[in-house]
Amino acid sequence: MPRKLPPLTALPAFDAAARHLSFTNAAAELNLTHGAISRAIRNIEDRLGVQLFERGTRSVKLTPAGAIYAAEIGTALDRIGAATLVATAARSANVLTVSTSDGFAGRWLVPRLYRFHRDNRDIDVRLATSGVLADFIRDGIDIAIRYGAGGYEGVVSEFLSEEDVSPVCSPELLKGEHSLRLPRDLKHHTLIHDNFRIDWATWLQHAGVEGINSSSGVKFDSATYAVEAAVHGEGVLLGRSSLVSADLAAGRLVRPFDLALKSRSKYYVVYPEGALRQKKVKAFRDWIFAEMRADQPDAHRRSPVPDRPSRPRDRG
Repeated sequence: MPRKLPPLTALPAFDAAARHLSFTNAAAELNLTHGAISRAIRNIEDRLGVQLFERGTRSVKLTPAGAIYAAEIGTALDRIGAATLVATAARSANVLTVSTSDGFAGRWLVPRLYRFHRDNRDIDVRLATSGVLADFIRDGIDIAIRYGAGGYEGVVSEFLSEEDVSPVCSPELLKGEHSLRLPRDLKHHTLIHDNFRIDWATWLQHAGVEGINSSSGVKFDSATYAVEAAVHGEGVLLGRSSLVSADLAAGRLVRPFDLALKSRSKYYVVYPEGALRQKKVKAFRDWIFAEMRADQPDAHRRSPVPDRPSRPRDRG
């Protein structure tokens, strides 16, 4: 007997709208227009003869029938996605696609990847860097390193590492007439900013320093460029421990002060349910945990502080 099915091509639009409770956000996720999302959902409702959403002037919410349908459709799409991963695993068994931020990739992951290749010569790594959350199915991602609060929906999320933030600079800035000896000496130096959630105003407040314009200096959207600027002596950066550890170890950067702030956000290794059954995913997962254990920063004084509000982005 033939299955009674809704318009299958419209289901991703319904699923996204149900998760976001927003046609606009669903459209952004799927790279469609608001009108396309609305038409897709209307098409499903017409086929089923059931209203799935209550539409307000500026908001939408699921009807009771819509909530039940959304839960079942979401589960079905997850199973289809998992089946797709299994079906395509053999074709790309030796290619591993890793999603992370450009900062974590450039400053931590890439300098260490040669060790993974040395021990896993049959696996080719492809890096996908972006400032937004990657979709494992749509973007062909095998495993991701994400920076945030954890608890990502529909995937396995394992805690990888915490993040400390403290001023770092070139050793050259510890010399000369305005050498960095005390936090108040920062008034003689350029402050380097990236798009991290702990900023100079927060650090200076915890250090008890006043009279410094915390918004002055050089600003970078990329953490990679911000670290490079600090290495070349262009100023003082609030360095994220994972992104500056190699430069600190090599002596390209130093910590002039002891005070470090501990971010509420953390690094997580994220992958779809069942992904560890693939040799390449398990090999990378085990390797990155081993690397992080071997690369823990030196113990120094830390103060827990809340992250400042930010747009939801995948920072690592």
